[in-house]
Amino acid sequence: MGTSIEQIKKPIEAELSFFEKEFRKSMKTQVPLLDTIMTYIVKRKGKQIRPIFVLYSASLFGDINERTYRGASLVELLHTATLVHDDVVDESNMRRGFFSINALWKNKIAVLVGDFLLSKGLLLSVKNKDYDLLEILSTAVEQMSEGELLQLERARFMNTTEEVYFDIIRKKTASLIASCCEIGAKSTTDNPEEVEKMRLFGEKIGLAFQIRDDLFDFGENKSGKPAGLDIKEKKLTLPIIHAFQNAPRAEVKSIRKLIKSKTPDHKKMNEVVHFIRKYKGIEYATKKMNQLRDEAFEILDQLKSDSIHNRHLHELVNFVIDRTV
Repeated sequence: MGTSIEQIKKPIEAELSFFEKEFRKSMKTQVPLLDTIMTYIVKRKGKQIRPIFVLYSASLFGDINERTYRGASLVELLHTATLVHDDVVDESNMRRGFFSINALWKNKIAVLVGDFLLSKGLLLSVKNKDYDLLEILSTAVEQMSEGELLQLERARFMNTTEEVYFDIIRKKTASLIASCCEIGAKSTTDNPEEVEKMRLFGEKIGLAFQIRDDLFDFGENKSGKPAGLDIKEKKLTLPIIHAFQNAPRAEVKSIRKLIKSKTPDHKKMNEVVHFIRKYKGIEYATKKMNQLRDEAFEILDQLKSDSIHNRHLHELVNFVIDRTV
């Protein structure tokens, strides 16, 4: 049995509690409706994986400080803003088992709430002259938007290569985790080599994290993500891309046709999964995910940092990659 999220949080319990207070403070507003929604957002917080990455990355090089907390709040504000906007774009009514903002307060309010959270993040950085941290995260948000649009464009034609897939997930998912690790390091070290190594470490974890999410589509998870959702939404995930690249053209053509068809979801899912297993798509994606984790650990091991914090980051990475939720 692996390490639980509670065990991972334990060594930085006090720091996480302080971060939560700072995060709540950064969301304060005089508008009653907004305040109600902000309280709702804080109450349904997830596992806080991103702030934990910020805090542990910072502790590798020095003491967690005010700038670390502001960096973690900035990440969480901008990440939450993108999730609120994503739910509007995806017309999704649920998020982490709770009703989404757009489900409870409608799209118009959800878009404005996302804008409010973005502005709070920008102001938090500008007021404290954390321009370097703001630049890191603004670049990540730019890449996330590009990645999402690139994915939508490719899905329309059901056509992409592994190279394009990695370009999409590097932007869409890995850029945010990379920025968490980079921001954490930047708050406690001025060494550009160490900061860059942490960015690269985070990027590799982000790529592995997305492949884990791809594998959830085959039902072996408790994440609440319905099996077959990616297939239903015509998302091109690594197991499918690998199978497409290794199957005869005629078979690829008929599977593409099936995914686009109005065949009942369960029938479609069974045939597509059979096709992916036949051409070892799941096996290949799992191998790639583990390879990225190993490469991330190699980067960590190159850093002459505190061994205890290094071990905590190892545990966090294993939790993120081995998770079933």
